[in-house]
Amino acid sequence: MAIQSIRLFGDPVLRTPAAPVVDFDKELRKLVKDLTDTMMDAPGAGLAAPQIGVGLRVFTYYVDDQLGHLINPDLDLSPEIDEEGEEGCLSFPGLSFPTPRAVRAVAKGFTMHGEPVVLEGTDLMARCFQHETDHLDGILFIDRMDPKQRKLAMKAVREAEWSGLSAPVIKASPHPTGGKAL
Repeated sequence: MAIQSIRLFGDPVLRTPAAPVVDFDKELRKLVKDLTDTMMDAPGAGLAAPQIGVGLRVFTYYVDDQLGHLINPDLDLSPEIDEEGEEGCLSFPGLSFPTPRAVRAVAKGFTMHGEPVVLEGTDLMARCFQHETDHLDGILFIDRMDPKQRKLAMKAVREAEWSGLSAPVIKASPHPTGGKAL
């Protein structure tokens, strides 16, 4: 098992578009295994390569007892939007928010062996495909929220213990000037 650290909101890799996979080799198969092991350990419904610091267009998913992966995904979305779907993200641990997504998605891409594949999903599977593909484009689920919901989400992020945005501890200067320049 090769469980990797999951990058949290604020890490620049999460905002950087991933590069297409060009080599379907042993390293790619190891990446898919690492993503799968990390996702299952978390546990999560999906995990994209940038979330473990790898800038390649690869994601894994585990929805409705279906475990899989997709390389270089391209999505076709239905026009219907599900305004009420709760969505979370392993890069935002413990938080979930209503996020609009298309009800149906057709994901085209490749297996880790370079074989073409077409996956169809509705509801949670469609949401997963969209969420993980967004990660590959440097887009986070908070970017899909309306401004009011995004503001509430960002407040929750700032208050989360993992946020890292806590105020620094101010210590008194040990120098005779008290920290003031002369």
